[in-house]
Amino acid sequence: MELLETILEKRGIMGEEEREIFLNPDYKRDLHDPFLMKDMERACVRLYEAIENKEKIVIYADYDCDGIPGAVILCDLFKKINYSNYEVYIPQRNSEGYGLNLEAIKQFAEAGVKLLITVDLGITAVAEVAQTEVDDIDVIITDHHLPPEVLPRAYAILNPKTDDYPGKMLCGAGVVFKLVQGFIKKYGEYFKIKDGAEKWMLDMAGLATLSDMVPLLGENRAIAHFGMTVLRKSPRPGLQKLLAKMNIDQKYLTEDDVGFMLAPRLNAASRMASPLLAYELLSTEDEVEAGILADQLSKINDDRKSIVVSIMREVNKNFEKRSAGELREVIVIGNPSWRVGVLGLVAGKISDEHNKPVFVWGKDENSCIKGSCRSDGSVSVVELMAATGEFFTDFGGHELAGGFTVKNDKIHFLEEALSLSFNKIKKEEKSNDLSGDFSNGLLHDINTDLDAVNMKNWKELAKLAPFGIGNEKPIFLFEGVKVEKIKKFGKNGSEEHLEIAFSNKEGHKSKAVSFFSNHNSFKIPIAEGGNVNLLATFDLSRWRGREELRLRVTDII
Repeated sequence: MELLETILEKRGIMGEEEREIFLNPDYKRDLHDPFLMKDMERACVRLYEAIENKEKIVIYADYDCDGIPGAVILCDLFKKINYSNYEVYIPQRNSEGYGLNLEAIKQFAEAGVKLLITVDLGITAVAEVAQTEVDDIDVIITDHHLPPEVLPRAYAILNPKTDDYPGKMLCGAGVVFKLVQGFIKKYGEYFKIKDGAEKWMLDMAGLATLSDMVPLLGENRAIAHFGMTVLRKSPRPGLQKLLAKMNIDQKYLTEDDVGFMLAPRLNAASRMASPLLAYELLSTEDEVEAGILADQLSKINDDRKSIVVSIMREVNKNFEKRSAGELREVIVIGNPSWRVGVLGLVAGKISDEHNKPVFVWGKDENSCIKGSCRSDGSVSVVELMAATGEFFTDFGGHELAGGFTVKNDKIHFLEEALSLSFNKIKKEEKSNDLSGDFSNGLLHDINTDLDAVNMKNWKELAKLAPFGIGNEKPIFLFEGVKVEKIKKFGKNGSEEHLEIAFSNKEGHKSKAVSFFSNHNSFKIPIAEGGNVNLLATFDLSRWRGREELRLRVTDII
């Protein structure tokens, strides 16, 4: 059986029609009618009225790589219809925190704002939306987070999780894209917008979909697929300048480039400075400004990396003092001096290393204890925080990632409380025969040999792209391969990565890379001359214009 067929079968994509839909995304077929979403008609009509009456509009977007591209999508719409009476407001991560806030709403009321459109936030903002009613500001909420039992009394709420909309797992920018798609469908002719004009905005919807860890299935797969197509051709000068700074050839951009190179730089703006830098980079039409902003973001990202490295040193020192048996079911670690904006990255690194849910905290500019959490896939962090609700003054997120604020007098008891909640949840799941596993994926997809690492198979596997949550890169098991040579490499002589040459008994050879690794980073330590079982994905490198097919190590066992 062909490699592609085997993998499709393993992933439960069996019938001819199902395979056709998966392998060949189609814009008209796979993107649902936006008016299937509750309140879409109401939202489009209110937006039209605001534009006709030249009302002051505020786009209030989250500060991450979902909210910011979502804001750019709305701005693209306004540019197309030459509407300029709007502003973009993105809260400061460290001083204002996530979501709508009353101080900002007060400013909007004083400035005569009549319509507020949220992006990637607002579904829990009951009190804040109540204040907008008092201030005579209508609110259209566009969000994708889990809705509470009591919803805000907004003019319209666009959230696929509040109704029967078929694409439940859209990201925030995906919801905004549906609003723009609906608006153009209803009013495009009136505003002289060409049919299908929203397709050029798919670069931003795709960027957010790939960055925000939503499942790449159904409508999301189509958005990510066409989003990558548009990203490779996008005329946005800021995007082009930033890709050039990273030595990425735009026409060969991959989802790995988006997830590991582009998104971290855009997110670094809010973690280290102002999120408006990232918004301005993606929305500017000025080449000179784009170059300046790309330089700024690159510098900010370098600073962010240094801070994360410094915090991880402290974390590792802390863990050295504890024995492995001392680590609870849930890890909680923090320091008042740690920068709140980078703690999600730190939590992710610790969770990957220790395979546990991790909560990392610091103190913000107002001396509040805030932090980020990441799950290893064993439990939903939102469920975990809800079960330990008395410890938090605020929390939110989704299954795999979240943010929280803790009462100052409770922080030192948080690890024990979360671990007790974890055990209770797992016990209930066991009794209900539910796995509760969000980690999604087998140890490997298929056993094969090194002679399968060839361009023919690579081209077949590429049909499964874009890869991400819910559609992970196929992992191959290569049994009994010999470690021929191990070479360290890295930027500026850092030697933080490994290049490993493998061979099999028949003499077939293949090169593999493992980033941010050393000889002891795997289930078993490796040495030249040893025989091992290799778990890896295919990886096509185009470093400095030279194409090379290699493997990327997942683990060595």
